[in-house]
Amino acid sequence: MTFAKQTALDDNPLPLDHLAERGERDAPAVVLRDRVLTHGELSERVSLLAGWLEGQLETGARVASWAAKGELTCLLPLAAARAGMVHVPINPLLKRAQAAHILSDSDATLLIATASRLKSLEDIDIPAGCAALDEAAAWQEAERAGVMLAPSERDPEELAAILYTSGSTGKPKGVMLSHANMWLGAVSVAHYLGIAADDVTLAVLPLSFDYGQNQLLSTWYAGGSVVPLDYLFPRDVAKACAKHGVTTLAAVPPLWVQLTEIEWPEEAVTSLRRVTNSGGALTVEIISDLRAIFPETHIFPMYGLTEAFRSTFLDPALVADHPTSMGKAIPFVEILVVDENGEPCGAGEEGELVHCGPLVAQGYWQDARRTAERFRPAPAASKYGGTAVWSGDRVKRDADGLLYFVGRRDAMIKSSGNRISPQEIESAALATGLVAEAVALGVADEKLGHAIHLVVRGEESEELKKSLARELPNFMQPHVIHWKDAMPLNPNGKIDRTALAKEIGA
Repeated sequence: MTFAKQTALDDNPLPLDHLAERGERDAPAVVLRDRVLTHGELSERVSLLAGWLEGQLETGARVASWAAKGELTCLLPLAAARAGMVHVPINPLLKRAQAAHILSDSDATLLIATASRLKSLEDIDIPAGCAALDEAAAWQEAERAGVMLAPSERDPEELAAILYTSGSTGKPKGVMLSHANMWLGAVSVAHYLGIAADDVTLAVLPLSFDYGQNQLLSTWYAGGSVVPLDYLFPRDVAKACAKHGVTTLAAVPPLWVQLTEIEWPEEAVTSLRRVTNSGGALTVEIISDLRAIFPETHIFPMYGLTEAFRSTFLDPALVADHPTSMGKAIPFVEILVVDENGEPCGAGEEGELVHCGPLVAQGYWQDARRTAERFRPAPAASKYGGTAVWSGDRVKRDADGLLYFVGRRDAMIKSSGNRISPQEIESAALATGLVAEAVALGVADEKLGHAIHLVVRGEESEELKKSLARELPNFMQPHVIHWKDAMPLNPNGKIDRTALAKEIGA
């Protein structure tokens, strides 16, 4: 299989809304349920929505959206940026209290949502000074106003969006992204994935998720088209791939597990040029299953964090021989592995991953303390300098420069004086073939420090304990194994480790 490859990187960021002007005017840009918007229509509808917003709010105002994937949620990131406002997407899977927190924390002055979600909010949930409209009313007002706003000439360093994390470690915090952050993220991904104007991306990830938004932005940068999909069942994804001739599909590991357990129509398999992963590492077993289902499709494992978008990807040509690697830095990114003193680690030495370069976000919205903890001056060895994201993730780099994830510093299990990576235990459990998903957690124990609890999805079997006894050293053996029929997921589709920890008393 061959497909077009971007040959040059555009490292000159423009205002984000210029992405609406990238494609051929008559080529499809967004495949909605009831109609298709061409790139020309995309440009016009962004102009219309931006013109209305400019007449309603002051420059810099926060505009929140809380709705399923559709015309409004796809176009608002560009329209708000064109109008000089800041988009705050709220995951449609969040409940009333979580949405209310985001509205209050961001000081939103406008909320556009589905009528049912607006109805779920009480008067006390919507901050004073925040207007609320349903999607249909917003479009009606924009069309009634009829004001078309031309592409902006805004400073690319201006704030364009606040993306709230899933809140797995407490209250969600808002990550501030500039026009340049999002523009260069789109350029980078379009380049290393080789996205072209004839590509069709199935957007299954939440648009409130950094890579979820990038599904749109990188595709539009390349002049391709996007099919937004809110799916109920994994088979809905396969059916959509077949129906629309999808060439690009991104998912998170729990969804990939589900997608490898269903039958795929031949037309869905043959159209896919690339599949990508975010939100957690792909296991050897998932990669093996993906290669079996999609033998001619390029597989792109990735690593990233909302504070800096995407950090690394593994070249598909290396996946078979290095399935557990995170790969190397994506374009516009410098990845350093440093020791406790901020000095570069040698090959094979474990250290903290530090992300440098223009994809580093502007910090956390109205949270100077947590910003100072994560966004710190780059190590002296950095070629970019400036502010870097100190990830807290422990990684190693091999002699060939490939990175490997070890674990999060704050997720390490400390048992009987040993520092244990949960991922090592999880990988061993998955490698037995007896479970489909696995999460290792440390539970406080007076004698051990942490007792190791392993939560797995699969059919209960004593053989798992025997297999782990063969494969892992004594100090890494789970003290308790919890069998589940289904794992809890957070709103971004990742396994909710916080919920599991509460459930088992960790």
